[in-house]
Amino acid sequence: MNKPRPVSAKPLSVLLSDVFSDAYARQGFAARELVTRWAEIAGADIARHAEPLKMQWPRPVEGQPQEPATLVLRVEGPAALEIQHKSDVLLERVNRFFGWHAVGRLALRQAPLSRREPPARPRPPNAKAVEEVAKTLSAVEDEALKDALARLGAAIKRN
Repeated sequence: MNKPRPVSAKPLSVLLSDVFSDAYARQGFAARELVTRWAEIAGADIARHAEPLKMQWPRPVEGQPQEPATLVLRVEGPAALEIQHKSDVLLERVNRFFGWHAVGRLALRQAPLSRREPPARPRPPNAKAVEEVAKTLSAVEDEALKDALARLGAAIKRN
């Protein structure tokens, strides 16, 4: 009798790794980590207003060393000037990430960023609603737990 083999689910990132690698390679990115880890590489203040669009590599000349690439960034309108002033710092961070002088200059394209803003945090429940729920929790002796349950109950009732 043959035993059935255990089903092992693979993460979606593993299954689509080749697809994403090809898509990033078409845009000139040797490593997709430049896009996926952009906030870590550029810093939160720059990543909030800019994102990598593609890398343009110059044609190699036979007998000459490879010229560094141009990193094309999509930048929100008013932030372009500030990012242009910080270009030396940004180039240093990107090259430090790669471990070699991969990027020699930046090109900025002003356009809206493709990412969406994170959802806003819900506002805390009304104090009066919290008090009403707290009155029903007389069986709970721990005051910290009672307060937490009252806030949770008021938030659930609100929604």
